Amino acid sequence: MGAERELSSTAIAARAALSGVAREPGASKADPILSASGVRRDFGGITAVDVERVEVQRGSITALIGPNGAGKTTLFNLLTGFDTANSGVWTFDGRSMEKIASHRTAAMGMVRTFQLTKSLTKLSVIENMRLGATDQKGEKWWNGLFSGIWKSQEASNTERADALLERFKLSHMRDEYAGSLSGGQRKLLEMARALMTNPTLVMLDEPMAGVNPALKQSLNEHIRGLRDEGMTVLFVEHDMDMVHDISDWVIVMAEGRVIAEGTPDDISKNPAVIDAYLGAHQGRSLMEEEA
Repeated sequence: MGAERELSSTAIAARAALSGVAREPGASKADPILSASGVRRDFGGITAVDVERVEVQRGSITALIGPNGAGKTTLFNLLTGFDTANSGVWTFDGRSMEKIASHRTAAMGMVRTFQLTKSLTKLSVIENMRLGATDQKGEKWWNGLFSGIWKSQEASNTERADALLERFKLSHMRDEYAGSLSGGQRKLLEMARALMTNPTLVMLDEPMAGVNPALKQSLNEHIRGLRDEGMTVLFVEHDMDMVHDISDWVIVMAEGRVIAEGTPDDISKNPAVIDAYLGAHQGRSLMEEEA
């Protein structure tokens, strides 16, 4: 094994803020940017999500993990307005979000990506990027009649989009159809487009799904970069190497409930987590089982 990566100052601060947090489901955080209580979603007779309490620490990278069918993506959908809960309350940056539509959550600073990327394949990469910008004056038809109202804003959005494409190493694909990108490049495009909203919380749903090994490290670096620029990251992932590599904190779901919280090292040795993933395996750590 190589030498451990040197932590950035923001990573050190995030982990310091979490150092005194109880290693238990629903643990209170010192400065939560996202809080949810009593969130429940039923589909017929099946309860997909039944979260009593969960908080996400501001300025951290938090992983949300769990077996297939644990309710992770459903919880994402509820918190971001893509689905409607049967009950529960949740707040983002102190503001109630229960009745906020999905497009409004992004404008408020809480943006998410999807496991299956949502790029508009018949538009170019730069056009996809421009669509990510919020509060565009030209979206109102009466403004659209007068180019002087929206052209300067579009030029500014294009400049920002080009800077992000450069950062995510997609500038060479700027004028190509988004449908021509590889799976990994679409993940990068979706993350870059999310940043067009100037978010404070970025929620990534399985960012490594379908990504070839050559791009995984690049994605890891980009996610660390989000935290280093002051954003909070919450991501769903099955890749335990990635979880252990970049997470400051881990929340574990199983059968719709939060069953454990802690640092990656705490979680890898937690018997409840090992049992949820693999059944009781003589106390071996989750990382050992993955290996």
